[in-house]
Amino acid sequence: MSNIFTPRQGNNPNRTSPALPGGGWLSLPLVAAAIVGLVIWMSYTPIDEGEVGVKLRWGQAVDTLHPGFNIVMPFMESVVLFPTRTQKFTPPQALSTYSKDGQVADVTVSVNYHIDPAKAIEVYSRYGAGFVDTVISPTLNKRFKEVLGRYDSREIVNKRKNLGDELEAEMRQNTPPIIIIETVQIENIDFSDAYEQAIEAAAQAEALVRKARQELEQKKIDAERVVVQATADATARVTAAKAEADAIRLRGEAEAAALAAKAAALRDNPNYVALTAAEKWDGKLPTTFVPGSAVPFVTVPRGGNP
Repeated sequence: MSNIFTPRQGNNPNRTSPALPGGGWLSLPLVAAAIVGLVIWMSYTPIDEGEVGVKLRWGQAVDTLHPGFNIVMPFMESVVLFPTRTQKFTPPQALSTYSKDGQVADVTVSVNYHIDPAKAIEVYSRYGAGFVDTVISPTLNKRFKEVLGRYDSREIVNKRKNLGDELEAEMRQNTPPIIIIETVQIENIDFSDAYEQAIEAAAQAEALVRKARQELEQKKIDAERVVVQATADATARVTAAKAEADAIRLRGEAEAAALAAKAAALRDNPNYVALTAAEKWDGKLPTTFVPGSAVPFVTVPRGGNP
């Protein structure tokens, strides 16, 4: 007689069920539920803001996934993420090339870029996830050498902004439009030590020349100021002398006119002298007379009655 407490094995007496660590047995529904849960967990693919996903099915790009909750089929589908925020690419080593005048320049350049989210599938299909290495880096290297070769070494230093603007325009023109070039910056420029010393010496010499020119111009200005002041002083003195001469002449002419007027008066009126003397007489007769002289200002008519 069989033991009623012995677990039944069905038709196969050798069949066993998975054992739990505590000695129990797992049921098939529980195992199935665990597998389903694992599949669902593996299907969940979150995408953050600032990213876009390209869904691949058996390696073929089939859809674009946007930020949020997304479901993919495990083992059959996968997701490649692309950042949509501005990214910065700086070559690991400075770009080295020759300037127009044959000087070697090592330049550190950086490129800010992003991709068009609506073109993510096209970016992946044409260039793959490593499009920076296959598109941006070689384009930058080529266009950098072309642009820098148009400038001599002094222009590279003095026209750094123009160089960056021209390189930026070249990058935008020669990069596929699905990859958007925002800005290009020239971060650092290095020449050989000997050439940098020569540039510094030339800059110092040029500064000395500018200083000498400024001093010469200042001396010219000072000399012109002295000439102007002397001319003004001389003009003032001439003006004063002329004014004095005119005054003397006018006084002489006035005195001559007065004398002429007096002479005319004496000539035309003999009694003018007596009138003038009478006007100036104070009414007193002199106390002393010279013998034979007449009483001053007293006219005695002749032949008249006393």
